[in-house]
Amino acid sequence: MSDTTLAEQIAHQLRRDILRGKLAPGDPIKERVNAGGMGVSRTPMREAIRILAKEGLVILRPSRSPVVANPTLKEATDAIEVLMALELLSGELACRQASDADIAAVEAIQTKMEARYDNADKLDLFEIDMSLHLAIAQASNNASLAETHRAYLERLWRIRYLSASQRESRERVLRQHRAIVDGLKARDAAAVHAAIQEHLEHLSLNVRKRFDTEAAEAAGKA
Repeated sequence: MSDTTLAEQIAHQLRRDILRGKLAPGDPIKERVNAGGMGVSRTPMREAIRILAKEGLVILRPSRSPVVANPTLKEATDAIEVLMALELLSGELACRQASDADIAAVEAIQTKMEARYDNADKLDLFEIDMSLHLAIAQASNNASLAETHRAYLERLWRIRYLSASQRESRERVLRQHRAIVDGLKARDAAAVHAAIQEHLEHLSLNVRKRFDTEAAEAAGKA
């Protein structure tokens, strides 16, 4: 197994620990301790931390252990604004440039999400959800757009996961995903635009609600 592959596996595990709250915002990620706990060397652990830093989940600090990032509401909403522009463009280009196989791949992810909706672990469900958004960007057949979209999507991993964990939003998410897929299949750019815009506007509202909840909880502990 190559160090690169091992680093990606370690990053995946650390990412899930961050999303589940096992590693909370501000917590240090001690390279030696975590490498020992996972039974790996420090080299792939160091590379895994770099991967998470690029995703915005971890902040690197000179001569100190990196810490789990804690973005502000402004940073999150700024990223959502850019993400919306990227996803709207992805949908428009996918309607024009995606192959039938590309669209079938997006639909297959949506079908998988619906099938697992009632029984899946919420983090597994979230990862399926994010894979659908990545697949739409890939279906644009614009490599630069897909790469930029992935970077902004990853910046929002934690806060998007926390907002998606609100059960009352899940049926709405499935309905909006269906509308996006139906629009892609019909090559109806206007329908896809409307569905993506509605979807991400709710994301912005949920993120703001999550920040309000965290602020209230912090005030209650003070």
